[in-house]
Amino acid sequence: MNEDQINAGRRGVLKLGSIAVVTIAMGSQAAHSLAQDKKGGGGNRVDEKDPTAQSLGYKHDATKVDKAKFASYQPGQTCANCQQFQGKATEAWAPCTIFAGKEVANKGWCSAWVKKT
Repeated sequence: MNEDQINAGRRGVLKLGSIAVVTIAMGSQAAHSLAQDKKGGGGNRVDEKDPTAQSLGYKHDATKVDKAKFASYQPGQTCANCQQFQGKATEAWAPCTIFAGKEVANKGWCSAWVKKT
């Protein structure tokens, strides 16, 4: 294995770890949000000021990501081409598995971004 492959593996582990931490932290909030969605409260969008959104560097517009703080961001990465985005890339807003019960902008980005396969 060369150094690039090792670093790529480390990045993958870190991404999965951050997703796991967020998923666990959001467990009770997710249940509450899903219950509200069933009552007709859909269309709930992630607020950039939300503590989880801030910790993951979420921005509605990926071009406004703090590149110094979130060095993993690469131009062209958006929620629309992320595995977590649960809508069509053409939808302006769609649910995200990271922000359970909430929608993210297709032009947005956060550090849990994983290339859609």
